[in-house]
Amino acid sequence: MVAEGKCLVRIENLVVFVSQVAPGDVVDLRITRSKKSFLEAVPTHFHKYSERRVQPFCEHFGTCGGCKWQHIGYDTQLQYKHQQVADTLQRIGKVALPEIQPILPSPSQTYYRNKLEYTFSFMGWLTEEQIKDETTEYDRRVLGFHTPARFDKILDVNHCWLQPDPSNQIRLAVRNYARQHDLRFGNIIKQTGLLRNLIIRTANSGDIMVILQCYRQHQAIEPLLDYLYERFPQITSLNYVLNDKGNETFHDLEVVCYKGEPYIHEEMEGLRFRVGPKSFYQTNSEGAYNLYKVASDFAQLTGNELVYDLYTGAGTIANFVARQARHVVGVEYVEQAVADARINSEINGVTNTEFYAGDMKDVLNADFIAQHGRPDVVITDPPRAGMHEDVVRRLLEMRAPRIVYVSCNPATQARDLELLDEAYKVTRVQPVDMFPHTHHVENVVALELR
Repeated sequence: MVAEGKCLVRIENLVVFVSQVAPGDVVDLRITRSKKSFLEAVPTHFHKYSERRVQPFCEHFGTCGGCKWQHIGYDTQLQYKHQQVADTLQRIGKVALPEIQPILPSPSQTYYRNKLEYTFSFMGWLTEEQIKDETTEYDRRVLGFHTPARFDKILDVNHCWLQPDPSNQIRLAVRNYARQHDLRFGNIIKQTGLLRNLIIRTANSGDIMVILQCYRQHQAIEPLLDYLYERFPQITSLNYVLNDKGNETFHDLEVVCYKGEPYIHEEMEGLRFRVGPKSFYQTNSEGAYNLYKVASDFAQLTGNELVYDLYTGAGTIANFVARQARHVVGVEYVEQAVADARINSEINGVTNTEFYAGDMKDVLNADFIAQHGRPDVVITDPPRAGMHEDVVRRLLEMRAPRIVYVSCNPATQARDLELLDEAYKVTRVQPVDMFPHTHHVENVVALELR
């Protein structure tokens, strides 16, 4: 098992990456892509199944683009993820490493996500079985997930095992209502129609947020929202967005709160975090608690430290560690997230935090450090692309005694560790699983000044 959840096989001098298989499968392969240094392939016939295989529990496995590791037992998944972190840090980072601590499993393996996004399509993707079924006429107006590597093909979903109820019921109710009332499902390629996207957020406090995204204003929107609010009184925040852009992002658009509050609350260790429609929050709430406990442990706070929390998002980590620190300074690119971070400090009575919005490489300059002081600890949790080189350079100049690096992409983390190696040594490594049945893994690294 190698990167992106694919398997690797060598045939003479050729390296072949194979999807939809498990180590130990004996298969016939069809080459789908040929490059100078490698080939890509898919299985066409199985002669023998691997002992590592288990029976997938979802009816959409293999067609849907998510949960690609359902055919592999969870304990085996954890072994591969742990090995993936080790291989990536050694191969890309090329830095001295301590023994990597055993990976922390996700507390839940199903229904662990607090946010899902579904897409409407007027021409849904048919499975091979549906195409062969000549006795049934399938309604192609669907609300579901993108099929693998196809932005324009949407698979209708009966039941998704990723998000707890009433997520499935809400999605099906919206789809069925739209079909019955002949509302126009979106055309992704031409960017036409009415219904575009549905986002459902379920918080561990019991709050539920629904965001309906439409291409344009229409008199049918409010009756649909009224129906949804009456049918599901559990919904505490019902919103809609008008978006005719070329993509589904709406950070720069108005979100209209139609019913309820314009936010929901997540809870963690006595703290309440306000989550708005544009807020980032870790999508596995229970797993996030594991992750933040590791970050806090690695920070070794005694109550006297000045902490910089870089890429702070809605200030979740900043507020989580503030009780153990003298002062926490958070920096984040998204202004709305910074507003959320300040509110989260306020509602939790946290008075030793401050937050700033702006591009990290621009904000974190010599004047900023002179104003706020040289940090004792830096916690950094960048996006998948990792940290900008200028930010790494600034960390090397600041020379904080300790850095805690939280990453959702061990490859870019390893790249940054190699750059930091001139002044820092890695002292602890802790992989954390947040996304069961996928190849994704979070990783926390502690670094100390040499």
